[in-house]
Amino acid sequence: MHQPARAQEQSVALYQRYAPAVFAYLICQVGSREDAEDLLLEVFLALVEKGSALQEDEHLVRAYIWSVAHHKVADHFRHFTRHPSVPLANVEEMLYERDEQQPEQVALRREEYAQLYTHMRELPEPQREILQLRFGHELSYGEIAQIVSKSEAAVRMILHRALKVLRGAYSGKQTGRSR
Repeated sequence: MHQPARAQEQSVALYQRYAPAVFAYLICQVGSREDAEDLLLEVFLALVEKGSALQEDEHLVRAYIWSVAHHKVADHFRHFTRHPSVPLANVEEMLYERDEQQPEQVALRREEYAQLYTHMRELPEPQREILQLRFGHELSYGEIAQIVSKSEAAVRMILHRALKVLRGAYSGKQTGRSR
């Protein structure tokens, strides 16, 4: 009876550690809080079903959770055959929930985020997803490669190209040139 209690404690600890970041990823991907909650439940049910085989290696657990989340999002869109969209108001609400800066700074930051969001929406989906996984969720190139089923070199190249496009958009804006 000691073993099931330990497994339950480990599951709770993993949920507490990873659920907020995975939920943020899911809600950005599917655009609906309800759908993201359902997918989050499916991700952690898959982890519980996998059992203790994963729970000994932290990197393996992390990669498995993100991989399952990625595949659940793909399954979600295959099932409903719709394209992901996230209203800017939802993203702003999440970004500024804890911002305690002066109103002028908040307004400037919101404008910068809106511009970044606009530029990111122009990127192809694989580039957006890899940017989000790398910088939003701080995953390693190896973990991202497992999640998106590409080689680590391909992930690095996709990320490099996405950053180059974003830098180009900002360098053109700062020098007054239009691209």
